Amino acid sequence: MTDAGPTVAPDDARFCAECGHCVAVCPTGALAHRAQPAAECALLPGGWRSRPEAVAALLKGRRSIRVYQRRPVGRDTLARVIDLTRFAPSGVNRQPVRWLIFYEREQVHRLAAGAIDWMRTAVAGGSSLAERFGLGRLVAEWDAGNDKICRDAPHLIVAYASQQEPTAPAACLIALSHLEIAALPFGLGTCWAGYVMMAAAQSPAVAAALDLPAGHAVHGAMMIGYPRFAYPRVPARRPANLRWR
Repeated sequence: MTDAGPTVAPDDARFCAECGHCVAVCPTGALAHRAQPAAECALLPGGWRSRPEAVAALLKGRRSIRVYQRRPVGRDTLARVIDLTRFAPSGVNRQPVRWLIFYEREQVHRLAAGAIDWMRTAVAGGSSLAERFGLGRLVAEWDAGNDKICRDAPHLIVAYASQQEPTAPAACLIALSHLEIAALPFGLGTCWAGYVMMAAAQSPAVAAALDLPAGHAVHGAMMIGYPRFAYPRVPARRPANLRWR
């Protein structure tokens, strides 16, 4: 952008990532792009950045939800939340993230059961992971009727991408981070499904249950649903560890 308007260097066309910056920066919509028609690039509403206090409350109010209501989330609502993640940044605007939604509670439960089966084997075999992460305790909780793997969440969302895409791991994590914030205005809560990820990396049976397309890998999983309890206070956190240069 210059004082006279946006300009594009001739050689830049060879390296265009179709990020849309050139269209987004033009205040009059005068600049066109073959992959970013100005008519499809909506104007942002005034005050879209919101007040710092409002954004701070949103970020500080996010909790990892481990107790969910029984009622399911509508498919349309989940689709709207995931749709917002399309605008998360990705390396060179590659947008490699793909989504797998285990929608039925029974599906989520079976996936958790598969993780438990792997944990039983890991505990019996004296795996170092079993001791480090207390897998025996998780198995005992499961046998007592307590799901500590997926927390009886009604739904589970998995982010995956092509194994040939080097930007995929970071892109999936960024998209999932956007997802858990995007879920808040819909009254939803989320929690990272770390045990599912661990089992998927260690258990062929759990990996098969994900049934990803050939040549793709999972890079993150998240439980989602309506929280059973509200959290009216912000717990304390350690001060940010800063180094200035």
